[in-house]
Amino acid sequence: MAGSTPIQITVGVLALQGAVREHLDALRRLGTEAQPVRTPADLAAVNALVIPGGESTVIDKLSRAFGLDGPIRAAISGGLPVLGTCAGLIMLADRIQGQAAGQRTFGGLDATVRRNAFGSQAESFETDVAVPELGGPAMHGVFIRAPIVEEVGPGVTVLGRLDDGRIVAVQQGKLLGVAFHPEISGEDRFHARLIDLAREAAGRN
Repeated sequence: MAGSTPIQITVGVLALQGAVREHLDALRRLGTEAQPVRTPADLAAVNALVIPGGESTVIDKLSRAFGLDGPIRAAISGGLPVLGTCAGLIMLADRIQGQAAGQRTFGGLDATVRRNAFGSQAESFETDVAVPELGGPAMHGVFIRAPIVEEVGPGVTVLGRLDDGRIVAVQQGKLLGVAFHPEISGEDRFHARLIDLAREAAGRN
């Protein structure tokens, strides 16, 4: 309703590995309560979740060690809004190319994602990515051992592509997946979209 007070929400950042502080800073810049998530109790207290970059195999192992893998899968199935960046995108994907032996994901995103699609750390690069659905100018994308989205299902919206057409940002319902690191370049539009999804979900409860 126009002029109404926004619903207050809390967004968690999975704090097992990666750029946790940068994501917390981005969320707080947008005026949202943000806190790290390390336990199932932490997860139960948030309205949305960010899965940061890092190493997807390590996030997989640590989430199992901390007893978070099952609760995160259940939360995603239950409609929790989630933003996954870089390794976080891999963790959201239903299918991985180039996965390590025994590697699992949280899933929920009907997409095939290829790990380390651009090569090693030495092949990391920066480029602008147009994401017209989020408005404004092209985003500055920082790609560090980045994945790529190879294939998407019919329910997935492609939000951003490289100049050569390869997919680097997608949305399916309340799930957002981004191959680059918006938290490093100070780009807050994906976090703002996540907050909007969380407020929308909270308003329906």
